Amino acid sequence: MNRNQALDILHQYVSNDALRKHMYAVEAAMRAYARKFNEDEEKWAIVGLLHDFDYEMYPNAPDHPLKGSEILRQIGVGEDVIKAILGHASYMNVPRDTKMAKVLYAVDELCGFITACALVRPNKISDLEAGSVKKKMKDKAFAKNVNREEIIQGAEELGVDLTEHINFVISAMKSISKDLGL
Repeated sequence: MNRNQALDILHQYVSNDALRKHMYAVEAAMRAYARKFNEDEEKWAIVGLLHDFDYEMYPNAPDHPLKGSEILRQIGVGEDVIKAILGHASYMNVPRDTKMAKVLYAVDELCGFITACALVRPNKISDLEAGSVKKKMKDKAFAKNVNREEIIQGAEELGVDLTEHINFVISAMKSISKDLGL
């Protein structure tokens, strides 16, 4: 599968603009980490693009991402991609035993939180730094649906410093800031 095929799937199943932008943000973060770790950028980007493609149809656990994984399997998507996507949902209890799966888990919630932080700033993401994100993480009323524990756990599982991780993901998202409306 290539990026255009993944985009076709995303556009077929996802109509919500905010969800599409989230998936683009996760794609950018996945691609940046693949580059950093000398991994397959296209494959990692596809994981980012497709990780929530079934969410509009199946917003409740465990249907998301379980039902989506069945669709992906039917169209011939590799098991390593499917396993990474299943692993991004903690309640699936699928071990994140590959670097790709760990990165997806580490960037998913963080991309959503960074987006929320950027949207309340006058300059959006252009001057956003980890310190501001970490300060907002302490405000439980801000972006209350974002699981802060998963952001912290994701960085720990990946074995990276949280501040460096946040800055890395901000940088990846800045590279597509116009597409994200940030």
